[in-house]
Amino acid sequence: MLLDTSGLLCLLDKRELQRSDAQALFDAAFDKLTHNYVISELIALAQARKLPRPPVLEFVVDLQESIEVEVVWVDKALHNLALDMLQHRLDKAWSLCDAVSFVLMNQRKLTEALTTDHHFEQAGFVRLLK
Repeated sequence: MLLDTSGLLCLLDKRELQRSDAQALFDAAFDKLTHNYVISELIALAQARKLPRPPVLEFVVDLQESIEVEVVWVDKALHNLALDMLQHRLDKAWSLCDAVSFVLMNQRKLTEALTTDHHFEQAGFVRLLK
């Protein structure tokens, strides 16, 4: 399962309505994958939501150090594959972070994402949080 920004926010923020669903899905998943663009986006989203910075950064550090979660560090090749995807899907409002997720999911043969983002469904994946 790919851990997307909105799914991680559900795990982080106790005020999120889908927090318990996100936690249950996270706990049940065997494979958990995310990438550093998601982490960057999560920090920015948490700041925009006015979440206190110390627990946000603690959450990120714990995520990065977790033996349960693989964090992929986006390199130039992956970045360029995601840009190429965006150039071929100009009809979609996908972010670069989304495109990196889609490329990784295709490469790893993952079908499910812990996300509320409908863009994952547009790209042919299963959005676990609706």
